[in-house]
Amino acid sequence: MTTEPPTGPDTAPGARQESPARPAPALSPASVPRPAAAAGGGLREELPEEVPASASPSTEEAPPERPGSDLSGRQRLVKGLWPPRITRAQLIVALLLFGLGFGLAVQVASNSEGDSALRGARQEDLVRILDELDDRTERLEDEKQGLEEQRAELENSSDQAEEARRQTLERERQLGILAGTVAAQGPGITLVVQDPKGMVESNMLLDAVQELRAAGAEAIQVNGVRVVAGTYLSDSGDGVSVDGNKITAPYRFKVIGKPQDLEPALNIPGGVVQTLEKEQATASVERSTKIVVDALRPAKQPGYARSSSQ
Repeated sequence: MTTEPPTGPDTAPGARQESPARPAPALSPASVPRPAAAAGGGLREELPEEVPASASPSTEEAPPERPGSDLSGRQRLVKGLWPPRITRAQLIVALLLFGLGFGLAVQVASNSEGDSALRGARQEDLVRILDELDDRTERLEDEKQGLEEQRAELENSSDQAEEARRQTLERERQLGILAGTVAAQGPGITLVVQDPKGMVESNMLLDAVQELRAAGAEAIQVNGVRVVAGTYLSDSGDGVSVDGNKITAPYRFKVIGKPQDLEPALNIPGGVVQTLEKEQATASVERSTKIVVDALRPAKQPGYARSSSQ
């Protein structure tokens, strides 16, 4: 008796039953084919196996290599700095900075030259210079105080017209002394310069006048010639000409001022006395409590200048 194979819903009638196949290897869940829609004949179509993401071909292209990427950091720095690329703005800024630096260098050099004389001075000389500055400051303060007192007297005086006239006369006398039109007397010094070799020149005597003025001299007379603000000295043969008046050695200076300031000003290192000694001349200074300066200068009327006060 022949036994027919059982039929099922999935087996087509009349189909030959296949012998059982060997068991297939286990598949991962990702590789198990998904069922598809049935096509005519009732047969199932299988989808191709999914390709793992790691094995999928990359669709992105690699970025192109940048030129010079194989250079080292130092080589890239050198390539960026050289050759230099200078713009007009950078050139203008460079020129301005150069000018500023040059000006600062010149200023520092000038200050250094001005300080070199004091830097090489002795302690005694520095103390003397400070004393002279203090004395000059004191004189200016006294002058300021005197002017303030005059103003106060004018403001508080009952007879302001008389007080103004008195102060005007006093001021005229002071200006006359400075202008050389009025004789003067007071404490001071006498400077005598002997020149047996005839080596003293006008510029040496001019240095003496300037040193005395800087030390506070108020009236100066040289061999009978009054020295004023406009005085000039020049060489004249075997002597010196002062405002056109020729004088010869010995040169005698009569100076009114504070003796304690005038004498040290002439004896400073490298000053008037040492300069004259280098020229084989001698200079002697004598203090006095009363010096008379009686040489006068004629008063000159200005040809063009007029007072602007009403």
